[in-house]
Amino acid sequence: MATTTLERPAERSGTFVIGGDMPVHRLGFGSMQLTGPGIWGDPKDPAEAVRVLRRAVELGVTLIDTADSYGPYVAEDLIRKALHPYSDDLVIATKAGLTRGGPGNWEPVGRPEYLRQEAEMSLRRLGLERIDLFQLHRIDPKVPLADQVGELALLQKEGKIRHIGLSEVTIDELKQAQRYATIVTVQNKYNLEERTAEPLLDHAAKHGIGFIPWFPLATGALAKDGSVLTELAKRLGATPSQLALAWLLHRSPVMLPIPGTSKVKHLEDNIAAATITLSDADAEALSKAAS
Repeated sequence: MATTTLERPAERSGTFVIGGDMPVHRLGFGSMQLTGPGIWGDPKDPAEAVRVLRRAVELGVTLIDTADSYGPYVAEDLIRKALHPYSDDLVIATKAGLTRGGPGNWEPVGRPEYLRQEAEMSLRRLGLERIDLFQLHRIDPKVPLADQVGELALLQKEGKIRHIGLSEVTIDELKQAQRYATIVTVQNKYNLEERTAEPLLDHAAKHGIGFIPWFPLATGALAKDGSVLTELAKRLGATPSQLALAWLLHRSPVMLPIPGTSKVKHLEDNIAAATITLSDADAEALSKAAS
């Protein structure tokens, strides 16, 4: 029996082809919240974390974002436990370049030998022969960018990485990185309330580069009673969080939101955002309310 978009709502978010050859449904899943407090250690409920990952795929998610530093290593291990062997249409994007000294502690390390080591370990942890999308988690200011991106290009040439992405960069940094490799995605903080990366988003859209907004669900004061967001949510029979995701999907065809959660119910609510179609007027009202 064929499945429907009601059973796989993520399909309703549309498709973006990463790197020209890797199609994904635009509403994906971020695995950071599957770990313990401070993105450190194991989750309180490992079985629920596995259920979340499996349910995400059932709902039509084909892009799962993770990183070696989530746990560290915990999220990648959970993904393998829950989903290996992977379906042919599932893209797992991981990252390296941030080290962890404890909960909430993040330090960039971009030495080529370290990036290579982490790529090799991610391949092992995830049970892959090639990582579909490998992202430089942060540019290390102590290491020449040519060395950092150049090492990823070498890994790509060796067949261990399919595509290369960047995280938390400016347009100038993206252009510099493009001297050494083809960059197919950028991942920056972006949501209704935080739009500092808007120029980068527009640049990415112009050049067909996927834009992965992390922390996509921030609504803050916008979710207060009587706000444009809450009133529109009532009218559309949705939640403020669902509208925040629908707004992202409406904002640009290269947008690939990756909301994360550690609960199946919350996951189902998030993915249902793909079924909401905002009018241009509603999207503009939300944009103005948050500006």
